[in-house]
Amino acid sequence: MDDAIELVGVCKSYRGFALRDVTLSLPRGYVMGLVGPNGAGKTTLIKLIMGLARRDAGTVRVLGADDLERTPRVKARIGFVPDEPRHLGEATVAAIAAATAPFYPGWDRARFAALAAELELPLGKRFKTLSHGTKTKLALALALSVGAELLVLDEPTSGLDPVVRRELLGRLSGLLQDGRTAVLYSTHITSDLERVADLVTFLRGGEVVLSGSRDQVLDRWAVVRGGRELLDPALRGLLAGVRVGELSVEALTQHPDEARARLGAAAVVERATLEDIMALHGREDRHAA
Repeated sequence: MDDAIELVGVCKSYRGFALRDVTLSLPRGYVMGLVGPNGAGKTTLIKLIMGLARRDAGTVRVLGADDLERTPRVKARIGFVPDEPRHLGEATVAAIAAATAPFYPGWDRARFAALAAELELPLGKRFKTLSHGTKTKLALALALSVGAELLVLDEPTSGLDPVVRRELLGRLSGLLQDGRTAVLYSTHITSDLERVADLVTFLRGGEVVLSGSRDQVLDRWAVVRGGRELLDPALRGLLAGVRVGELSVEALTQHPDEARARLGAAAVVERATLEDIMALHGREDRHAA
């Protein structure tokens, strides 16, 4: 199966930050959720994939093309939703769509019209007058209308109400039925990823700390919630991250059965969510020392 995105040993350094040895692949027909705290490197990774930055080392291949050889023809097969959509402030929604279409041979005018109606886009309004949520809806409608083989979505549901978010997620699932389109989906709303992501990659400090199928990642981890007994040094080998609250302690573990046996009724051990994993993985609360 050919990959829409293939990164091998990718490095990129800026002053005060470095993306280090990132290796991952996204096959066609799949959604990869990209998660991590602010400053983890998600934006840098997206810039490398979109050709907005050059790697210092490694290989970046998108739709079969190396990033140093990528042509406008390849770029026209990628749909992109940035976290902050930008267009000429005086341009209307309709004018922005008309200006976008010539750059994409696969532009689907009927699909854009249908999406504009569904998302209630005000075609005659100027971009500068739109709310953040409406700007995001416009970016989504444009990206979903270009006939893309790869969609790169950077916080695409930011500012959207739950009903529109659910409709968007359903539409993404429909896009993948032909096995041709892949989606890279960066978001802080991990519940969205639990609904649609096939694969999950977790970045922290410029490095990939977890990557695999969503179910493999979720099945691998459990969260333990209890009192100060979780801070017992004898339990430290069971725990992969600890957060200490005023009244409770929570931690991740890959050994849920052993944790249940050793803690009994003193703690609750349950399947971790992506949010649990993102919040706790590798964390060492200073109060836990």
